[in-house]
Amino acid sequence: QVQLVESGGGLVQPGDSLRLSCAASGRTFSAPTMGWFRQAPGKEREFVAVFRGGSSSTYYADSVKGRFTISRDSAKNMVFLQMNSLKSQDTAVYYCAATGKYSSACSYYAQLSIWDYWGQGTQVTVSS
Repeated sequence: QVQLVESGGGLVQPGDSLRLSCAASGRTFSAPTMGWFRQAPGKEREFVAVFRGGSSSTYYADSVKGRFTISRDSAKNMVFLQMNSLKSQDTAVYYCAATGKYSSACSYYAQLSIWDYWGQGTQVTVSS
């Protein structure tokens, strides 16, 4: 089992930045790929970014490309999401996820069903 705990959410204004953290514990070697999803009120959970284990490659949703950056500290079993130029549309609960599944196609990781573990989520509200 892998446990994931997110932190760093909060209330910010449009244009501000925020950094989310996710701490992983347990059998982390079994789920080396980590990612971020988000769910806005009344909407389905959607993919944000992935940091693939092994290759350390990253992939982003079009809606956040150029504004968000995913990074990882493997020594501390942590993954981060740096969010810049935040917009009201970014308001959502942000979830950290981990998986042991692999595909050479980055778009594979946008599917909810392939992720093995989920955190409880952290709220991000962007409002003036």
